[in-house]
Amino acid sequence: MGKIRLMDEWLSNKIAAGEVVERPSSVVKELVENAIDAGSTSIEVFLEEAGLSSIQVIDNGSGMDEEDAQLCFARHATSKISKEQDLFRIRTLGFRGEALASIAAVSKLRLVTSDGESGVELELEGGTIVSKKPGPLRRGTEITVSQLFYNTPARLKYLKTIQTELGHSIDLMNRLALAYPNIAFKLVHNGGTLLQTNGRGNVQQVLAAIYGMQNAKKMIPFRGESKDYIIHGYATLPEISRASKNYMSIFVNGRWVKHYIIQKTIVDAYHTFLPIERYPIVVLYIEGDPYLTDVNVHPAKLQIRLSKEEELLPLIENTIRNAIRGHMNVPLVQKKEKVSRPANEQLNIWKQPTINESKFQTIVERLKKDAEVVNESPTSELEEISPTDYVEEWAEPKSDENQREAQLAEQTTPVLDEEAPKEKKEPFPELEVVGQIHGTYIVAQMEDGFYLIDQHAAQERIKYEYFREKVGEVDPNERQALLLPLTFHYTQDEALILKENRNALEEVGVFLEDFGPSSFVVREHPTWFPKGFEQEIIEELIQQVLKTKKTDVKKLREDAAIMMSCKRSIKANYYLTKEQMEALIRDLRKAEDPFTCPHGRPVMIHFSTYEIEKMFKRVM
Repeated sequence: MGKIRLMDEWLSNKIAAGEVVERPSSVVKELVENAIDAGSTSIEVFLEEAGLSSIQVIDNGSGMDEEDAQLCFARHATSKISKEQDLFRIRTLGFRGEALASIAAVSKLRLVTSDGESGVELELEGGTIVSKKPGPLRRGTEITVSQLFYNTPARLKYLKTIQTELGHSIDLMNRLALAYPNIAFKLVHNGGTLLQTNGRGNVQQVLAAIYGMQNAKKMIPFRGESKDYIIHGYATLPEISRASKNYMSIFVNGRWVKHYIIQKTIVDAYHTFLPIERYPIVVLYIEGDPYLTDVNVHPAKLQIRLSKEEELLPLIENTIRNAIRGHMNVPLVQKKEKVSRPANEQLNIWKQPTINESKFQTIVERLKKDAEVVNESPTSELEEISPTDYVEEWAEPKSDENQREAQLAEQTTPVLDEEAPKEKKEPFPELEVVGQIHGTYIVAQMEDGFYLIDQHAAQERIKYEYFREKVGEVDPNERQALLLPLTFHYTQDEALILKENRNALEEVGVFLEDFGPSSFVVREHPTWFPKGFEQEIIEELIQQVLKTKKTDVKKLREDAAIMMSCKRSIKANYYLTKEQMEALIRDLRKAEDPFTCPHGRPVMIHFSTYEIEKMFKRVM
């Protein structure tokens, strides 16, 4: 007898569920996306105990008749595609026909739906219809999923704490609300409203509902287009940043996706505007012909492939960077005052009495025991086919501060005028030098207050822009011979890497000559190399190449310019004459981006006259 046999439907459905249904938020995602595809303008999600006890999704979409209601739970039953060509022009969020079958296979499910002419109510257990009766004629669909994973105990061990599981659902609903501002979303957990949007199509009102009014006001619009793509969205000014990349939302033709290269491109747009390990809040919408996207590369459809990335990526980076540059100003120091927030803004799921961690764990244990009774296969077999815990390469551990902020949502949508005039970039102020503090900060003034300038950061910006231009055009006529050549020794494998990247190093002014099997000698360097730091800079540039084992000439030039600017800039505790301070500010005024150093730190801070008078109680 042969070893190969066909799986029965019971087992194959549970394996498929492992790919699609990872945790309660996976169920929320699939059900809400179905509601969006059904043309809903209102979608309500109700969770009990982070969704493990109950998940209910109610929409006012097109609904289904009795025949479709029964057929929708069959695997690969779909209304979205009918021929192979449809796979290349997918405009809906769902299309595989796996979601409902997979969810029903690992839960107890109740469906109430109507197309406005007939209504039906179905109850399923483990994917099998156990009850059918006529339902109300309210147009739309209501799905209630209870006792998730009750028959698959192996799945339960991958669940985290109630805060983590609820956090995934909140994050998902936030993204969907941003993707579809014309749909009114509501998320309720254990009776408490966590998110509510009005569905009026105003993205900034959704941003305010998710990130707060003050942060939404600091987000600037951007828009750009190329031959094949249109991009638009909102991005925070550099003064608003976070410690996690999770605040960047990317949508391609209405689909929220995780795309590492696009995410990196957004970060690159903030290069030298933000400190290292700080990231912006950005909402990016990408629109293009569906033929250019392949959404069928991930079970949960969170990853996609894009054609013509070489056209799209520069469009994203340049559009966002130009928008930021056009709105950058000197950071203004303001006196912080305690503000009495309305009760509906005090919502914080970390302190909600409705969260009961012990009850959550009790539910998990109960479901494990139930599963041992209802399963026809031993637990050991199920554990063998259970999915590995997905590791998201984009995910980063959040600090408590970021987690609280990411899961904070107002119960009412703030009113924010999307067409309100935006704060534009101010010209560099005409400053009068007053003095210096601790040999580190220059004090200057004008009519609207006084300014503190970090002299090292200021000269770093000036030198960076100078070296960036020089490194970009290494002139053979601007070379200086060394009296004593510099010698560098490496291992054989390192020497091979350097030989392969020799041309790239020459483009940033590092000219290596072979000096034995694994050694090199440098006999000359550009005249503009910082004097006294030649060997250190050459060594660091070589290490950059060895570290990556391949060379991105653009990045290598950038690293070289930043490194040289830091070496050549005046340090703290260095006292300047008034004439030197004035010269420094004059040079800074000529810089393209004078408000941040190459590392993204602020160059100057503004203390307004009004704020100073408030501090001294001259005004109230």
